[in-house]
Amino acid sequence: MAQLIQGETGEWEMVIGMEVHAQVIAKSKLFSGASTQFGAEPNTQVSLVDAAMPGMLPVLNEYVVEQAVRTGLGLNSKINNVSVFERKNYFYPDLPQGYQISQFQHPIVGEGIIEIDLPDGTVKEIGVTRLHLEQDAGKSVHDQHPTKSFVDLNRSGCALMEIVSEPDIRGPEEAAAYLSKLRMILRYLGTCDGNMEEGSMRADVNISVRKPGGPLGTRAEIKNVNSVKAVQMAIEYEARRQIEILEDGGQIVQETRLWDPNKGVTRSMRSKEEAHDYRYFPDPDLLPLHVSNDQIESIRATLPELPDVKKHRFMQEYGLSLYDSSVLIAEQARADYFETVANDNDAKLAANWVINELLGILNKNDKALAESPVSAAQLGGLIKLIADDTISGKIAKDVFAEMYASGKDASAIVEEKGLKQVTDTGAIEAVVDEVIAENPDNVAAYRSGKDKLFGFFVGQVMKKMQGKANPAAVNELLKKKLGGR
Repeated sequence: MAQLIQGETGEWEMVIGMEVHAQVIAKSKLFSGASTQFGAEPNTQVSLVDAAMPGMLPVLNEYVVEQAVRTGLGLNSKINNVSVFERKNYFYPDLPQGYQISQFQHPIVGEGIIEIDLPDGTVKEIGVTRLHLEQDAGKSVHDQHPTKSFVDLNRSGCALMEIVSEPDIRGPEEAAAYLSKLRMILRYLGTCDGNMEEGSMRADVNISVRKPGGPLGTRAEIKNVNSVKAVQMAIEYEARRQIEILEDGGQIVQETRLWDPNKGVTRSMRSKEEAHDYRYFPDPDLLPLHVSNDQIESIRATLPELPDVKKHRFMQEYGLSLYDSSVLIAEQARADYFETVANDNDAKLAANWVINELLGILNKNDKALAESPVSAAQLGGLIKLIADDTISGKIAKDVFAEMYASGKDASAIVEEKGLKQVTDTGAIEAVVDEVIAENPDNVAAYRSGKDKLFGFFVGQVMKKMQGKANPAAVNELLKKKLGGR
């Protein structure tokens, strides 16, 4: 459902498409053998090809092609058997060749679909127009000297997948859901790490506004937005800016804009280029790329279970809610962790413990799942102790806290601290009788209709038994002794 914005002249609709640049996980660059490792000293990972030395010829990285095909299959897209590399001509100080080798008319991947989950529980399909391969530019650094800019070519020539969506997105929430799902799919596939803070995934957002159902408006492109939150904020600001201009009788200029995260505004960068401005032509140093159906099918056979398939399986196989399933499949490692915990355990109880207790304490301590001191097998062991009435759910939380602090198994902690639950009804009954004998006034008040006092009796019994009494047995015996209210 479209998210509408109220203006002075009525409601307006946003029309949004995204171009996401995802750096391919590969040890070497698209057309050279130079390393792609992040964080190296400036200009230490630059081959003669990356530096555009005269006479240097590009050699296509076969593994990068496989990664692009793998991504296309993960996006439910058509893989083109023939694609063509072209030169996209423009000048940047950090683009040594004076052109970028990219794909334009004949990309390696064609149309596809991404399914997004929205906060209201609905599902929407966003079309993928294409995925093409291209080489990245270098990086200009402006904050190292008061009057000079420096150029770092380490990133020059790294392989990028540019994933272009259809203009099917209708608001910041949908844009965030699309970008999050795309990043999740790429991580599952192992084709891009999705680290937006390192620049290995960044989004260009194309946005226009119109009256609902009206003709498309003129769009502006917001370049290189580097977080999901920034994408949402940039869309909200830019939509308002365009609406105010149109309602004042002005016109939107087609242009490229930058998002300023410090001021929370977009600002003009340059007038928007059209494809013909780049003077695309086939790269004379590279033959058309041919990928056979057999090669495509052999790559398809290696695909993991993808997020949406896993989400639906969790709902059907484990009886989990859409929300719980969506949280658990957000990372492949998290989904694997949950399935280990759920093995031979109640799946809904396992999901609650993973989501609420484990992820809760990890988030609080700013730790990733890989840093968890409690393994999936250990958490599964704790849940087994709850299920067989060795400990109560309340004591389990104390045991979990000790497991997190010490890394010990739940059974060892329960044994060491004598935390086993008392299920002997005789022992519990003796304490129940004791509590009833000590509180005649409250017994009389309960029997005269003050039902809320029941919790008082439960608390007194649990206190005397140091929380070790089986809660179900305590409730049953108290109801029987107090008159069955």
